[in-house]
Amino acid sequence: MYIQIAVVAIAVILIAGENLEAVADSQSSTEDSTSSIVATKPTLQIEGEYAKYGDYIGLTPVDTQPVEFSQRIVKDIQIRFVNNKDQLIDDKGQPIKGRTQKEFIIGLLKLKPGEVFREDLLEADLQRLRRLESFNEVNVYRQEDVNGVNLIYEIKERNFPSLILGGGSNEDVGLFGRVGYKDENISGLNDKLDTTVQISGKDVQFNGQFTSRYRPEEPNRLGYSIKAFRNRNISGTFNEDIRLSNGDKVREGRFGGSVGVLRSFDEWDAAISLNYTRISLRDRDYKVVQVDSLGNPLSVSGTGIDDLYTVLFSVSRDQRDRRENPTQGSILTLSTEQAIPIGLGNISSNRLLGDYIQYLPVSWIGKGRPTDNPEMLAINLQIGTTIGNFPPADAFNIGGLDSVRGYGYGKVASGRSYGLASVEYRFPIFYSVGGVLFTDFASDFGSSETVLGEPGVLRDKPGSGFGYGLGLRVKSSFGLIRGDLGISDRGELRFEVTTGQRF
Repeated sequence: MYIQIAVVAIAVILIAGENLEAVADSQSSTEDSTSSIVATKPTLQIEGEYAKYGDYIGLTPVDTQPVEFSQRIVKDIQIRFVNNKDQLIDDKGQPIKGRTQKEFIIGLLKLKPGEVFREDLLEADLQRLRRLESFNEVNVYRQEDVNGVNLIYEIKERNFPSLILGGGSNEDVGLFGRVGYKDENISGLNDKLDTTVQISGKDVQFNGQFTSRYRPEEPNRLGYSIKAFRNRNISGTFNEDIRLSNGDKVREGRFGGSVGVLRSFDEWDAAISLNYTRISLRDRDYKVVQVDSLGNPLSVSGTGIDDLYTVLFSVSRDQRDRRENPTQGSILTLSTEQAIPIGLGNISSNRLLGDYIQYLPVSWIGKGRPTDNPEMLAINLQIGTTIGNFPPADAFNIGGLDSVRGYGYGKVASGRSYGLASVEYRFPIFYSVGGVLFTDFASDFGSSETVLGEPGVLRDKPGSGFGYGLGLRVKSSFGLIRGDLGISDRGELRFEVTTGQRF
């Protein structure tokens, strides 16, 4: 029995605001965490000078009748911001000012002034806004008269930008310190900057990415993304079962970057990017090594270093009710990445990936009670394969906290292909505490033998694995804390702690 406990110690300092920002993105409030909008026969509750969609929140559509379109015209759209106290007015009696530009928000909407009011378009607009990372909560209200409809959106923004401080220790670099800066709403246009720098006695690692998203109101303008990274860790492909000739574990370093363009088509988001990654295999002193203790090659080039120049194309369709901790909906992502045969290794390959997640609300024990951890079934299906030659360090490593729980990282297989299926039953315990029953299964479909040097076969990785267990989800001031106790089909027991949902 092995028990691994990963302890996350993070202090977060908000740069522009009075409150501490969560290490992970804060989850939506309970009022927002209920999700689906009923697109048939909405109930109106008159509240003061405008009407609220009382049936929007917390219900699953059950009426299969066709959507009925009215001939009422949308006269006006108003955007109002609320603060963390759910107030529309500040202490000076002035309306709360948001960082997000109102013109940007209106540009995302399908239902605009002058158009015929449609319930289905209002539903799609509300969900589209709730999926933005910069918004914590979005509600919509309407005023009606014989001449038409006024729509009023009330938006609570997340506290950005934020400064993230942390540190810890691992078996590769020892003690380290980490600092990060994150902003999801640069210039009020939802542009994103996410940077992290880690410093230890052995090296400096970093990850930085800037993304300017595609804006539907500017159809001739493409979005773009720029990324750079340098990191190192114990190799998941060449783990400790077979070491280097000097007894060291194999370290895997990656350095590179990418540039890409982004475009949306209806409900699909597409991206194409040029990427470069240099993969190097090294010993404890970070000296490049060519073979393991058995003489098996660690790289395609034979030098211990491989270059990957690739073109990546991906599409995704996001139908979740919101981005963080969704309660229903789905997201599908498909990608193909073609390697160009230049640089060390002269690598030519194509990597194909598919990822599908479905969220199904249920009411087995929760009975619809308000909670930060709504009851649901969450299902994740993944599949991938690589055609052609590729670095063994770039094999699909199965097993670990984000794969088959109960196994260590890469302990199930290192294959050319893989398939993964995970199912979670999520249920509330207390208002901010939830439980999870989960099961994971994955296989390399017998493809480990086709990887250069057969690292998975020589290290006696089983090729397929099954894990199950239970976990806790706690919404805290540090974001959603996840603790999972996994049991593998080989009897290994692992407890690991991190932030955010598994999927």
